[in-house]
Amino acid sequence: MRPALVIVDLQEMLIPLVWRGEELVDRVAALAREARRGGVPVVALRQVGDRGTEFDPEAPGTRLSARLGLRPTDVVVDKTATDAFYRTDLAAVLAERDVDTVVLTGLATDYCVDATARSAVSHGLDVVLVGDGHAPAAGGDPDAGLTAEQVIAHHNRILGTAVHPGGSVRVVAAADVVFARPGVGPGGGPDRPGGGAVSR
Repeated sequence: MRPALVIVDLQEMLIPLVWRGEELVDRVAALAREARRGGVPVVALRQVGDRGTEFDPEAPGTRLSARLGLRPTDVVVDKTATDAFYRTDLAAVLAERDVDTVVLTGLATDYCVDATARSAVSHGLDVVLVGDGHAPAAGGDPDAGLTAEQVIAHHNRILGTAVHPGGSVRVVAAADVVFARPGVGPGGGPDRPGGGAVSR
């Protein structure tokens, strides 16, 4: 397994609008620190739009959260659609790093996280969806009568049981994600080249 941690749209303007946003950012930031220690690439996605709109690339709110602690070695990819692969260089960024597994986090659960997970498997990648590493709007989906917690549980179940010939989706709690250094397994023993992200 050759993973990359992919962080979806943890932007200043969006974090206050989602369920337990600051808690989510801190959890993802901890995963990013572990990924770097394991020699695993960190890729942060940023939703942008046209000039003069709320997603104007120059608007302060579109900045990725400082709480993530992004480093110069991390890769930032701007996107304009819910599917992070649509008209971006995300697939090329992952291919250049020989990535075959996306460890997926971010927001929103029922929009960009869902679309990106489905697109990743269509691109032949496996997905480790961090089950407590994504969030919907703070109010959940009132039109469907779902709380935020129910939206998360629903998508974890649907994505985790979907069948796709391109790749697979596994749902793993943040506490159970282990980023291994290349060539070294989580217990210190040999691993497949390129390291890995596995559940404990």
